[in-house]
Amino acid sequence: MANRTGFGNRRRIVTGDMGEPTDLISGIKFIFSYIKKYWFALIVVVILILVATYVQVLAPQIMADAINQMTDYLKTYLMKGDYQAKYDIFFGSIVKMLIAYGLIALSSFFYSYMMAGVASNSSAKIRSSLFNKLQKLSIRFFDASNEGDILSRFTNDIDNITMLLNQAFVQIISSIALVVAITVQMFSDNVKLAAIVVLLAVFNIILVLLITNKAKNYVDKQQEKLGLLNGYIDEKITGQKLIITTGTEDETYNEFIPFNEDYRKTSQKGQALSNILFPLVNGIMLVSIGCIVFFGADQIKSGALSVGLLVAFITYAQRFFQPITQIVSQYSVFRLALTGAGRAKEVLDVKEDVVDSEKTIEFQPIKKEVQLKNVNFSYKKGEPILKNVNISLWKGRKIALVGPTGSGKTTIMNLLNRFYDVDSGDILFDGVSIKDISLTSLRKNVGIVLQDNILFGGTIKENIAYGNEDASQDEIEAAAKAASIHDYIMSLEKGYDTLVDNSNSIFSVGQKQLICIARTILTNPELLILDEATSNVDTVTEAQIQIAINNVLVNRTSFVIAHRLKTIIDADHIVVLKDGEVIEQGNHEQLLALNGFYAELYTNQFVPSANS
Repeated sequence: MANRTGFGNRRRIVTGDMGEPTDLISGIKFIFSYIKKYWFALIVVVILILVATYVQVLAPQIMADAINQMTDYLKTYLMKGDYQAKYDIFFGSIVKMLIAYGLIALSSFFYSYMMAGVASNSSAKIRSSLFNKLQKLSIRFFDASNEGDILSRFTNDIDNITMLLNQAFVQIISSIALVVAITVQMFSDNVKLAAIVVLLAVFNIILVLLITNKAKNYVDKQQEKLGLLNGYIDEKITGQKLIITTGTEDETYNEFIPFNEDYRKTSQKGQALSNILFPLVNGIMLVSIGCIVFFGADQIKSGALSVGLLVAFITYAQRFFQPITQIVSQYSVFRLALTGAGRAKEVLDVKEDVVDSEKTIEFQPIKKEVQLKNVNFSYKKGEPILKNVNISLWKGRKIALVGPTGSGKTTIMNLLNRFYDVDSGDILFDGVSIKDISLTSLRKNVGIVLQDNILFGGTIKENIAYGNEDASQDEIEAAAKAASIHDYIMSLEKGYDTLVDNSNSIFSVGQKQLICIARTILTNPELLILDEATSNVDTVTEAQIQIAINNVLVNRTSFVIAHRLKTIIDADHIVVLKDGEVIEQGNHEQLLALNGFYAELYTNQFVPSANS
């Protein structure tokens, strides 16, 4: 298989169709494709935003009227005139102002609540689409990918999209509407003061665009660096026991520092540029208020402007720059969300390289043989792994694949399950090309016991029945008995209902392997592949596992991959691989008689122990 032993050899997800994160327009299109299903809620949200915006624009006018009415009331009161009538008008203005601000609050509450529902539902759909896509991708994708980077797309990137929809989306729409409405209102009230505010705002926007253009590159890189950092942490946490036993804690920490530092530098630059924006906008807003007061005071002296309208214009200026400030403050959220959308879209756009053909047929029980015919294969172009391999396996026979590490044994397993497609040649089941057999039926009939045992969260019963959920309790127990693990399971307090998770250590490595073997027995595969199933256990446990394996292999067509030759001496046929080529074939006695490479392997494993 492809090298997956070192983090340094892993890459960001790489396929022919994946490039840089999507641009602004395509990122927006991607997000919109998920939120458009909630069009009614979005329409209501927009209407409520427009209502709140309209009232916000009217509010300064209402406040200006209240201030003017208060001034009249106070003048009349001080002059001992008929102040009651003035008070009634002033009180009515206060009531209007309270109603206006109450309407703003209610509208804001309802559109925020509705948008939260749209955001959570849309994000859940994106996450579901991503996970569904991963279930359809081939092993090649995962071999070429960084697990931490994939996880980052599920967590950080989708969380950023959620934040955009939940917060930034509403703020951006309301801010744009507010800027337009306030601009119209200001010019209708006083052209000169409105022009001052708008000119300063245009200058402000130019500066913001220059800074955001510089910042976007760092924001994009920030997510990529975070994926690499998460990948490193994920790998080292998974291998923490090995790190502790080898005493490489300091080396591991020293390797972590560059990943952490790269992310720190990138995020610091992006955030620093983004953080400049708020004080910049706020500063220009204060300058505009100063200009309004300066020029407005002169107009008040000439009688062209009332005190109430001057106060209203100061409020206009604050509210005019406030949405610009909000848009700017949401820049990082907006950019991170679009970057996240691009990274999610990268995965969704990956073309599946192993797919069913147009003339797909269902897998049929093996009647005669399984053949590898002139098979050539490489994980990377120009680096062949298998070279013109020809192997025939007759029904009910056991064939063993042996050879040094890197000779291509596990690669043959990958090809038999069609995790990859051959470069040339073919794999035939009774003369039918593997490419013409549906992937679902193929994989239901080709069982694999890997050297790395895999148990999922759940009960022992659920783990054994994984892939065959309809199995009865009797069938599950029969499989466990055949795998020699039933007695141990029954010794547990909850038996088959015992929970399996990463935190419990009730199973040894060998016992986990026996559960995996029981799982395979239950699926009753037509072709069974054992990929060095006893390589990670001691000799005593190996003997127990070998008994279970022998129970599975009775009258079953099987490939067995093994380093320990004593486990395959009884094989019907042994194929010796070296450097991706078949160099010897025959049964154990025939290969020893050749006195070739197999005989050398056998001697190296058994003769030294015999002389010790």
